[in-house]
Amino acid sequence: MDYYCYDIRVAASLTEIALAFLSELPFESFEESDECLRAYLPKDGNTENVESELANIAAQLSFSYKRRLIPDQNWNELWEANFSPIRVGDLCGVRAHFHPPMAGVKYEVVINPRMAFGTGHHATTYMMMERMARENFEELQVLDYGCGTGILAILAEKMGAGLIDAVDIEQASYENTIDNAQANSVTHIRAYHGTLESVEATGYGYILANINRNVILNSLKSLYAKLAPGGVLLVSGILTADESLVLNRAAEVKLQFTDKAQRGEWSCIRFVR
Repeated sequence: MDYYCYDIRVAASLTEIALAFLSELPFESFEESDECLRAYLPKDGNTENVESELANIAAQLSFSYKRRLIPDQNWNELWEANFSPIRVGDLCGVRAHFHPPMAGVKYEVVINPRMAFGTGHHATTYMMMERMARENFEELQVLDYGCGTGILAILAEKMGAGLIDAVDIEQASYENTIDNAQANSVTHIRAYHGTLESVEATGYGYILANINRNVILNSLKSLYAKLAPGGVLLVSGILTADESLVLNRAAEVKLQFTDKAQRGEWSCIRFVR
């Protein structure tokens, strides 16, 4: 599939806010560089409507953008050129298959992202993994809601989870999760293409939800219902300015707040049923 790449030049102080707005549009992935923020849209998508919304966001945040075509055959070359390994403390190293193994970490996760979101470079994914380091996943049943590349599901299995269900509304994410699970030799991940309703199971000991504010707000009641008593819900993809909206909605559905972390303009919040 061919993609449009939007090179978005936005003030550094507004990058995180721009990402929050842009994540509500059907872009399949984002990439931050020193020069600009890049957003990728399938060429067969509803380009006219997306660009209308993009123009509105650009007017609000005073940024400029240009569109260019990325032919399908060039995608792997593009992300390989821009994907560098990262390390999350002593817990986890994230790399692609063409990088050498990483020393000094407890777990390695090999991610070949292609058009799926989630390599650990973004603050939201990084914080999720950082908080997971403090949890015990042994034999837990885990749900990764909005799994992207499958990075969190894979880490959960490496940390001892017994069964992980991973779901994403994007076909590319569903396929990439399956591929990355195989690349990491993990065998307890069941991938689903669809919404939260596509996963019938309940009684999860841990739910990971790294999506965006609106999806989280609309899903908190259903996520509560899918948790086992005492189960943990860890959410990110939330701007710090929007924390109160999530905390208030969580309290309404009887989720108990335990702690939170912040990285840049983003928050990661932990709840218990």
